[in-house]
Amino acid sequence: MKYIFVTGGVVSSLGKGLAAAALGTLLEHRGLKVLLQKFDPYLNVDPGTMSPFQHGEVYVLDDGAETDLDLGHYERFTNGKLSKLNNLTSGQVYESVIRKERAGDYLGSTVQVIPHVTDEIKGRIHEVTEKMDADVIITEIGGTTGDIEGLPFLEALRQFQDEVGHKNVAFVHVTLVPFIKAAEELKTKPTQQSVAKLREIGIAPKVIVCRSEYHVEDDLRRKLSMFCNLPKENVIQFLDMEHTIYEAPLKLQEENLDEIICNCLGLETKEPDMTNWRNMVDRIVNPTHKIKVAVVGKYIELQDAYKSIYEALTHAGAANDCEVDVERIDSEKIDSDGAEKYLSDVDGILIPGGFGDRGIEGKVAAAKYARENSIPYFGLCLGMQIATIEFARHVCGLERANSIEFDEDTPHPVICLLEEQKDVTEKGASMRLGTWEANLKAGSRAHDLYGADAVSERHRHRYEFNQDYREQMESAGFLISGTSPDGTLCEIIEIPAHPFYLAVQFHPEFQSKPTAPHPLFKGFVKASLIRRNEAGSKKSATSPSSAEPVTA
Repeated sequence: MKYIFVTGGVVSSLGKGLAAAALGTLLEHRGLKVLLQKFDPYLNVDPGTMSPFQHGEVYVLDDGAETDLDLGHYERFTNGKLSKLNNLTSGQVYESVIRKERAGDYLGSTVQVIPHVTDEIKGRIHEVTEKMDADVIITEIGGTTGDIEGLPFLEALRQFQDEVGHKNVAFVHVTLVPFIKAAEELKTKPTQQSVAKLREIGIAPKVIVCRSEYHVEDDLRRKLSMFCNLPKENVIQFLDMEHTIYEAPLKLQEENLDEIICNCLGLETKEPDMTNWRNMVDRIVNPTHKIKVAVVGKYIELQDAYKSIYEALTHAGAANDCEVDVERIDSEKIDSDGAEKYLSDVDGILIPGGFGDRGIEGKVAAAKYARENSIPYFGLCLGMQIATIEFARHVCGLERANSIEFDEDTPHPVICLLEEQKDVTEKGASMRLGTWEANLKAGSRAHDLYGADAVSERHRHRYEFNQDYREQMESAGFLISGTSPDGTLCEIIEIPAHPFYLAVQFHPEFQSKPTAPHPLFKGFVKASLIRRNEAGSKKSATSPSSAEPVTA
C-alpha cells in the first residue's frame, strides 16, 4: 500500500480537497485503485450537527455517515466508494480514547496524546488499509499546519511514515504564494515558514503545490526548492480554474504531479489517457444553450451550503449541452416581496433541503408559483415536503396545512415525524440516514427518467409524508410515484398534469458525477431547457420581424 498525505499551509480554504481529488483522478487514469479520506481536527464527532453557515453542506455516504463536503469531491472525481471509515475527526478520536479508558483497556496507564491519541489516528489508517481494496490511499488533513488542534494528527503521521517506510509515503503540501501588490511580486516567505513548521514536527514534504493567482516562475520555484529542500520539479503551481473545478486534474497533469508522485512512491503505471475527461470538461466549458435555474434556499449566502446541488446541475447541464446559470434566491425575500419579483424570468425552480422554520413560507410561495406558471420544479428532501404543503393548502383546500416541524398545532399535519424518530433525544447521527431502496410506479416520470423499477438513494431527514392524506391528495392530481418497498414511506411525488413537477425525499445530488450525471437532474435541466426554447419561440413569433409589416 502507498500513502499520500495532503497538508495545508498559510491559510485555510486553499483547495486541499480539490487538489487531493484531482490527484486521485490522475492516478485512477494510470490504472491504480485509489481511495480518499479526510482527517478533520475539530472536536465535533461529525458535521451532522453543525450549521451550514459554519461548515457548508453535510455530505452523506451510503452507510449513513454524515461527513465533510470534501468527501463529495472525492466521490465525484474518483470511482472509490467511501464509508464512515473515510472521515475521522478529533471528536471521534477522543470519544474512542475516553471510552477505552473508562472500560479499563489501557490497564491503568496514564492516558496521553502520545501514544494513545496518536495510536488511535494511526489505527484508523491501518483499518482502512485492511478493510478496503486500494493501491493508493490519499488522506487530506484538515486545517492549517501550525494549528494546535491539528498537531496530534501530524505527529501520528510522522510516526506512521517511520512504521511503514518513507518510500511508501508522500507528503504533498498545498500552500499559498501571495501576490503583494505594493511590491508587484509573489512572496515565498509564508510557504517557507509553513514548510519549516512541518519539518520541526519531522515531516518533509516531497511535493509543494503553490496556490497562486499568478504564474509561478522558475526563479521562484528554485528559491522554494532550496529553502524547502526538494527538487525544483517538485514545486508546482495550482492556479485558479478558469471555468470549472473539473479542469483541476488537467492543470495538475500539465505540472506532472501524477508522474512526480509515482516516482516518489516507486509506482510503475501506464500513461494516463485523459481524453474522456477532456471531452467532459469541454462540454461544460463550451455549451450551445443556456438556462437560468433559481435555487430557493435559506443558506444562500454561503456557496458551499448547497455544493453538491450546484455540481449536479453542472453535470446535468453538460449532458444537455447547456450552461446552467444558477440564480441563488433567499426564500425570506420571496416571503416579504412575493415570488413574481424573483422568479418571473427563470426556466426552472429548485428547492433544496434544510431544517427549521425560517424562510419556509417563501419556499411555499416559490412552489406555488412554479405549479401555477408551469415552470419546471424540482424539490429535494425539504423541497418535497414544501411541495406537499403547498398542494395541500392551495389545491386540496386544507387551510393551514403544514409540517409539524414548523407548526406543532397545524390542523392538517401533511408532513409528520418518522415513527422511529419519536423517542429520539440526541440529535447527532440519529436521522434516517444513508442509502434506502425505493420502488417506482410504472408509467410515472420518475420511472421513465430512471429507466428502472427500483432505485437506491441517500437520505437525511426526520419527517415524512403523512399517509393519512394520500387518498385525498392523489384524487386531486398529486401522484406518489416512489415509495419504500413496504409502501409505508413516500419517496417521490409528482404532478402529472404539469410539464415537470417532481420532488424527492432523498438527496440525489450525492450520487451525481461529471461522468455520470444523475437522471433526475438531467430530466429537470432538460425540462427547463424545453421551457426556455418554447419561450424563445413564442417571443420570436410575436416580434415585429416575424409578424405583419408595420405600416405608418
